[in-house]
Amino acid sequence: MSNALEIKYLSKSYGPKIALDDLYVSFPEGQITGLLGPNGAGKSTLLKVIVGLVKPQAGNILVFGQPPHWKFNAEIAYLPDRAKWYKVHTIERAINYALTILPGFDLPRALEMIKTMDLDLDSRVSALSKGQQASLYVILCLARKVKLVLLDEPFTGIDLLSRERIIQSLIDSMLDQPQTIIISTHEIHETESLFDHVVFLNRGQLVLEGNVEALRQEKGCIESIYRGLFR
Repeated sequence: MSNALEIKYLSKSYGPKIALDDLYVSFPEGQITGLLGPNGAGKSTLLKVIVGLVKPQAGNILVFGQPPHWKFNAEIAYLPDRAKWYKVHTIERAINYALTILPGFDLPRALEMIKTMDLDLDSRVSALSKGQQASLYVILCLARKVKLVLLDEPFTGIDLLSRERIIQSLIDSMLDQPQTIIISTHEIHETESLFDHVVFLNRGQLVLEGNVEALRQEKGCIESIYRGLFR
């Protein structure tokens, strides 16, 4: 199996705070990987390095065999933690604007997902609940025909039904167009059934990684493994 990402001896600090500490790990291509760990583990920093928003102090990273570069970001859909969109836009205007600025944006796919998530095209982004806004941001990512999707805490503060709709959209997305998807999340109970592969980080270092089924057979469910590693 080929790897979508190869990360070798990656280090990044913010002043005295170490975010990534000589990290060495790979992410398999064409699978959904859960990027797991406590707050401050380095998950968000790693995703930012992948898309070139943060430059590491040491080490290197290859994304489909290439170093991170803004030109290659056309093949990456990235949803940052605390994502924001233009609040004056309606949902309809938001997706039409996304069509003009986001490479590979599939408008029919976006409209289908909006219907599935029970969103109103005429609603303003500013009037949406937190869960509805999060659903819209996920749609803007998953409606793109790209090789790599990075989702940073897409479920935080979202109600159960919205989570279920987003998870179903992730499953549908993989069925429609196989992609490499990396999800950083603390909502393990609801999402672990999605994962083919998991990577556990703590204090910027790799703690454990592997195929989900193999880990389950050896150690139990992913949530239990998490509790054992970080309690």
